Amino acid sequence: MSSSAPIPIVAIIGRPNVGKSTLFNRFAGHRRALVADSPGLTRDRIAEELEVAGRRILLVDTAGLDPDPEKGLEAAIQAQAESALRDADAIFFVVDGKVGLLPEDESIARTLRKTRKPILLAVNKIDQPQHHADRVLEFHSLGFESIQGVSGEHGGGAFDALESLVESLPRETADEEPSGQADSFRIAVVGRPNVGKSSLTNRVLGQDRVVVSSEAGTTRDAIDVHFRIGEQNYVFVDTAGLRRPGRRSGTGERIGALMTVRALERAQVALLVVDCEQGPADQDAHVGRMVQDLGRAVVVVANKWDRVPTEVRSEMKERIQHALRFMVEAPIVTLSALTGSGLRKLMPAVARVAESAAQRISTSDLNRWLQDAVARNPPGMTRHGKGRAPVKFQYGSQVGVHPPTFVLFCTDPDSLPAAYPRFLENQLRSTFGFEGTPLKLLIRKRARRDSSP
Repeated sequence: MSSSAPIPIVAIIGRPNVGKSTLFNRFAGHRRALVADSPGLTRDRIAEELEVAGRRILLVDTAGLDPDPEKGLEAAIQAQAESALRDADAIFFVVDGKVGLLPEDESIARTLRKTRKPILLAVNKIDQPQHHADRVLEFHSLGFESIQGVSGEHGGGAFDALESLVESLPRETADEEPSGQADSFRIAVVGRPNVGKSSLTNRVLGQDRVVVSSEAGTTRDAIDVHFRIGEQNYVFVDTAGLRRPGRRSGTGERIGALMTVRALERAQVALLVVDCEQGPADQDAHVGRMVQDLGRAVVVVANKWDRVPTEVRSEMKERIQHALRFMVEAPIVTLSALTGSGLRKLMPAVARVAESAAQRISTSDLNRWLQDAVARNPPGMTRHGKGRAPVKFQYGSQVGVHPPTFVLFCTDPDSLPAAYPRFLENQLRSTFGFEGTPLKLLIRKRARRDSSP
C-alpha cells in the first residue's frame, strides 16, 4: 500500500553562477536546465523526478538566491527561489569553491538555517583532488554539519552528496511507490513570446509558480509544474516563447527553443496560446505547424479575450481560425489568464482532445469505414504497368495513438490523386471524430505473396 505523503522535494539553492544548473543536469542525466557562463540564466524553477538511494524525489533547480533582490523582474525571479525553498523538504546548498566564501553565501546560509530542514552544503568546482582540502575548509565557518566537495562539471562527489542528503530525509515523507511520469498527464503550453503562457499556467494553478513579466522572453526553460485535479495528476510545462530560427538571439533563446520541442515530444496535449489583443500572427501558425508535425493534440487558447471589444469578437475568432486553418478540428477556448474568465472551459477541452488522441478504432470498424469511403469516391485508375485497372484498397489497420496512426493497403499508391489522402482523412474525422488531434495516414502497397510451389 502506497503512502499518502507527497514525494519529497529537494531544492538546489545558491547565489547566481555557482553551478546549480550544471549539477541539476548531472543528476537528471540529460540537458534539462540551461547552462551558460552568464549569471542568472536559470530564471524559473525546473523540476525532475529522480530515484536516489532507492527513493523517489522531486529535484528542483532554482534561480540564484539573492538576499537583496531589486524590484521588477529580478524580484519576481527571487520570489520563485524563495517559493521553492518554502516547498522543499531538503536543501542542496551550492557554493563556489573556486571563488571562495562570499558575504552573499553567508547571508543565504543564515536564511537557510532558519528553515530547520535537512541541508547539505555542496562546495562546487572541486575539479581536482588537490583542491579539496583548501577550497572546502573555509566553508566550514558557515556552520553546517553536512559538507562535501563536488564537481558539477565532472561529476566527482556529486551523486554521493545527493544520496547523503536524501538519506537524511525522514522515511515517512517519502512516497515509497514510484509514481514516475506514467500516471501524470503532461500539457505543454506553447506560443510566441509574451502571449501570456506563464500567466495562464499560474491562473490554472491558482498561484504564482512561474515568473510573469511584461518583458518578452522571460521564460527560457521548459518549466514543469505538478498539480492534481480529482484523481488525475497533471504536469503543466510552461515553455519558452518561440520565434523563427533567424530571429532568435543568444544561446539561452536557442536552447530554450530546443527545450520547447523536447517538452512537446513528452506531452500528450499542447495549449497553443494566441494573443487576441494583438491578433494572430504568422509566428502563431509557425508554432502551430511545429505542434502538428510532432503529432500533438492541441487546444488553441485565445488569451486576453477580455481586451477584445464585443463587436469584433466574432471577427477575431474567424481570424484565428483562418490563421490556424491547417489545424483541423482544433477547439478554440476564449479566456483571460489575467482575470480567469472563461477558464472553466479549458480543462474539459483538454480532456476531449486527449481522448481523441488516444482513440483506437477496431480493425473491423475501420475496414467497414474504408469500404464505404472508397465506394463514395473511387480512387481512379492505375497509371503504372501494362494496361489500366481500378486502384483497389484491400484493408487497413490502426497501428498507433498520440497521434492516431493508420496504415491502409492498396494496389497502387503512386496512382492515387494527390488530394485523395486528404479525402480519406476528412472521412475518418467525419466518422470517428478525432477533435483537435493530427492523424497520420500511411498508404502502402501490399507485397505480393510468393505463389511459387
